[in-house]
Amino acid sequence: MKITLSENAAELGERAAALTAKLLNEAIEKKGGARLVLSTGASQFETIAALVNKDVDWSYVEVFHLDEYVDLPITHPASFRKYIKERFQDKVNAKVINYVNTDGDISSNIASLTKELRKAPVDVALIGIGENAHIAFNDPPADFDNENAYIIVNLDEKCRKQQLGEGWFATLEDVPKQAVSMTVKEIMKAKAIISSVPHAVKSQAIKETLENDLTPNVPATMLKQHANWNLFVDRNSASGVEIEKYL
Repeated sequence: MKITLSENAAELGERAAALTAKLLNEAIEKKGGARLVLSTGASQFETIAALVNKDVDWSYVEVFHLDEYVDLPITHPASFRKYIKERFQDKVNAKVINYVNTDGDISSNIASLTKELRKAPVDVALIGIGENAHIAFNDPPADFDNENAYIIVNLDEKCRKQQLGEGWFATLEDVPKQAVSMTVKEIMKAKAIISSVPHAVKSQAIKETLENDLTPNVPATMLKQHANWNLFVDRNSASGVEIEKYL
């Protein structure tokens, strides 16, 4: 685990994006291509905004989508497919974006996505941490043992309230109750994991992640088991702990 402390979210995003670009470029130079898992949500705004301006030949980068709501069309403002298309793909034109498609036959869509994902290792995974310490949509208590690449999960109330609080939905009832999510085990297969976690609303999740041993009740504790996990926090998200002792 390596922790980088920034003064604010903008500085955090710049630093996380710089490391992401460096790792992608190294993969491209070494093997002629790179594979990236992309997460979404309000906590990723600054990182993605900085990343699209980095010097990366995106025509060599294959991107995989982390999670998406069930029963939410791509036209909805909260759709993560819409988020990736508008905030990332329309700006960089990556080689391919492998979306989590929750339209139509979801089981068939998951099977096709899994087949593509498992053709080669993921070089970098951008994995945020939720207010309930979830990773992707693996809410507590998370299933650490599921061998599938993607699963349908039920979203807990705290997770759904986070989506409401971030402004994606008008009421809690509007927030979907299910999503398709990459599993914890699949996330952990990435060669490098980068977690951008700014803002005071994440301070409790950072505290629980750093102060607890491995537990499914704090899903993000699993990230500490990864050999190359890079956690980026700012003064606000780190305010609940004595962050200097972890640096």
